Amino acid sequence: MKIAVCIKQVPVASMVRFDNDTRRVVREGVPNEVNPYDVLALSLAVRLKNERSPETTEVVALSMGPPQASEALAQALAIGADRAALLSDRAFAGADTLATSRALALALERERPDLIICGRHSADAETGQVGPEVAEMLGFPQITAVSKLDLDAGSGILATRLTDEGYEELACPLPALVTVTDGAAEEIYPRRDALAAARELPIEMLSASDLSDDLSQFGLQGSPTWVDEIFSIESSRLGAVARDTPTDEAVAQLMDFLEERGALDDHAALGDASSPRGPRVEPGQQGAIWTLAEVMGGEIRPVTLELLGRARELAARVGATAEAVLIGDPDPSHIRTLTAYGADTVHVVSDDSLSRYDTESHTAALVAAIEAESPFAVLVPSTANGRDLAARVAGRLGLGLTGDCVGLDIDDEGRLSQLKPAFGGSIVAPILSRTLPNMATVRQGILTACAPDWSVEPRVNRIDAGELSTSAVRVLRSVSDEASDAADLERASRIVAVGMGIGGPEHLGPIRELADVLGASIGSTRDVADLGWLPRQSQIGLSGKAVAPRLYIAVALRGPFNHTVGIQRSETVVAINNSARSQIFRAADFGILADWREVVPVLTDAIANRLSG
Repeated sequence: MKIAVCIKQVPVASMVRFDNDTRRVVREGVPNEVNPYDVLALSLAVRLKNERSPETTEVVALSMGPPQASEALAQALAIGADRAALLSDRAFAGADTLATSRALALALERERPDLIICGRHSADAETGQVGPEVAEMLGFPQITAVSKLDLDAGSGILATRLTDEGYEELACPLPALVTVTDGAAEEIYPRRDALAAARELPIEMLSASDLSDDLSQFGLQGSPTWVDEIFSIESSRLGAVARDTPTDEAVAQLMDFLEERGALDDHAALGDASSPRGPRVEPGQQGAIWTLAEVMGGEIRPVTLELLGRARELAARVGATAEAVLIGDPDPSHIRTLTAYGADTVHVVSDDSLSRYDTESHTAALVAAIEAESPFAVLVPSTANGRDLAARVAGRLGLGLTGDCVGLDIDDEGRLSQLKPAFGGSIVAPILSRTLPNMATVRQGILTACAPDWSVEPRVNRIDAGELSTSAVRVLRSVSDEASDAADLERASRIVAVGMGIGGPEHLGPIRELADVLGASIGSTRDVADLGWLPRQSQIGLSGKAVAPRLYIAVALRGPFNHTVGIQRSETVVAINNSARSQIFRAADFGILADWREVVPVLTDAIANRLSG
């Protein structure tokens, strides 16, 4: 058996700076590391090798980058990979995710692996596109966001895939590709002597001409997307801290601050309606701007309505229509909701095999719809299923895809400008595409839905997906109830988040009481989710959800970079922590330096009195 692991060397994201004068990212002096999720992928591959048979199982690590990326492959060898190969050539320079995936796929074809393991996404770009695009180019089935994986007794794998509602237990034959997330393996970090020995081992060097005679498919020339200009986002947090202050006085100061900010007012949550829907627009010569609709808990997800609101604004500027695509059961209430919130037409692709999300069948359905209607743009929610699907579709159609956008605009030339964050959101780059339709996945909680008009009658266009093949991936079990509260994070106007400092799940009682009086959802850090104190779907940060509430209260939470990148769009951030060294204070508007066990009950009473009065 051969297991291939795709890895990437990335700069330590928290140390990257942006030079406003030169308009470029400053990497000099910033150390590199193996992308954290790729360490998980390597660790899992080594574990599977040892469990199956070290004598008959080979692990090969592949990376693409400059010669110095060989250091990442040396670490892979030290962790336990048997061989390593580096794709390094000037012809690869400037590659976007599609061109990168194409090069890796060609290299992997040479290896003929049984299983390919990739990290969920890279810390520098956070797209999560390379794995699915490689799978599409190789014709492999894929399972993304895998938190547990084992080889079955036959010739396949058993995997647990995290979803926004809970998790799925899946079975899949080999060959296959998986992307892994937290929990997939116990991370292995090499000893110093093992790393030194690995640096002496050979690494195979592959050039572009080793992979293909057609060099135009690589690098900048083979990339359908390019970066227009990058800019940085400076923190605007106030950073006020109440310290050495009696608890009652500190809470009183906080309440005055929240009153002044309007953080306790029962305004509509961020993302609720603002501009009117307006009348239906008739199709013109310009292709439509599509929003892919997602359903969760029997309802259209709020992120879909946010995308429709922005699509309607953009469509008006290019003389297009805003339309929705609904794959699966064409529930009339869903069609009416999509219409009320801005869809001039709702395209429906229905089939018995589309009732449950499946990568292969939904890819075929969306590809059929795109080929039938030729839209100008396709906007997909940046959710577990949205990321999984969009990358596969882009790989199949050879389209540029911008992942995890935080904004959309139309430039002076009528092109869709897609604002893409990098390095945890501290840097933003407008991305443009050479291919149509434009494709982007967009984060939830950052756009605004329009005011619904329920008087507009739906216009439905039914699209035939053709004959859909049976999926190679089988769902053995689907569990969603444990994440029912966590699913509310994406629409929450108030969030109370907890860190390891609360001491354990037995101390969640006061946190829940505070959340109850606020009408807030409860979030967590990665460590809290790792320990199972709260569901994985409650995790906020780089490897969890990005949220945008009016009020975010962080309790006993250190606030490292990997967490705070997920709360950047919160309107007001409050921190309660007993350590002055906690990074959360630098990411907060107001902080209380004290024991959370003393502060939270007093704050709960104060908020209850304020809201009841």
